[in-house]
Amino acid sequence: MKKNRKIDFILLIFLILCLTLGDASAATNEDFYPKTNPSPLQSFSPSILQSFNSYTANETTNAPIDIKNKNKKQKTTKTKNKGKVNFDSFKQYYEKAMGYYDKKAYISAARIFEELYPLSIGTPLGDTILFLFADCYYHNHDYQMAAFHFKDYTRRYPGTERTELAALNAIKSMYYNSPDYNLDQFVTLLAIDEVNLFIQQYPYSKYIEECNDILDEMRNKLAKKDMELVKMYYDIGYFEATQIIARNFMKSYSSSKYAPEVLFILMKNNYDFARRSVDSKKYFRFKDCLETFETLQLQYPESNFIAEGKKIVAEVENQIKKLEENNK
Repeated sequence: MKKNRKIDFILLIFLILCLTLGDASAATNEDFYPKTNPSPLQSFSPSILQSFNSYTANETTNAPIDIKNKNKKQKTTKTKNKGKVNFDSFKQYYEKAMGYYDKKAYISAARIFEELYPLSIGTPLGDTILFLFADCYYHNHDYQMAAFHFKDYTRRYPGTERTELAALNAIKSMYYNSPDYNLDQFVTLLAIDEVNLFIQQYPYSKYIEECNDILDEMRNKLAKKDMELVKMYYDIGYFEATQIIARNFMKSYSSSKYAPEVLFILMKNNYDFARRSVDSKKYFRFKDCLETFETLQLQYPESNFIAEGKKIVAEVENQIKKLEENNK
């Protein structure tokens, strides 16, 4: 028993000596490596250290690579990129779009041109693609989109050989998109402005005659709308309003095919207005009726309304004679 205690005592002394020598060695190392020079990893932020540690942990682990999942990811990436228009596949898709365009498959061609155009900006093909893109809408009778893109072409490419034709096609698209006369005529007014602008920019264009025909039709549509307004006010008995609208009509649309009818309505309006007036105003309003007929006869001698107008004139002249006799 005494022998065991002696052995334990010797081991304890040995351990104490080992610990003492270890501390002395650590002190020596600290003197060798000063505290002012931390290790490289200690200079990074905790988040970076954490990432670094996790990265090294992954690198040190010898987990097997999942080859099947890796191949699946590669296939998925290839599938996603397949069918997309990019710089590498630009030529291929341009030829495909031109094939659709030549076969008059304009919707399919337009879809590809729409994807190609952003990539073609600043290249020699930019104006061609935008023009064909607009032309696809035009041939597909989507005139609203065609007008927008043809007008956009004239703004982006003002000096190309297609600019004049693009301006004309924008006008024609607005013309075809113009609604019936009884609806709002905002698009019609835009088309008229575009025609006038075209004539100013290209006074010697081979399309001038076509533009003038479109201008006449657009103005006739506006004229018919105003004529129907004159008729409406006359039918409901608003005589003074009818006079104002009819006279404004003649200032704006005297060359319209509806002008003779408007003058005839104004003549009837003045006759009915005079008959319903007090005696002191009848004479002058009957005179207005005669003056309107004279204008109709002078400006539109071939009009079918002259024969009917003469019947009213005969009645007006009789009324004027009666008024003159009563005033004697």
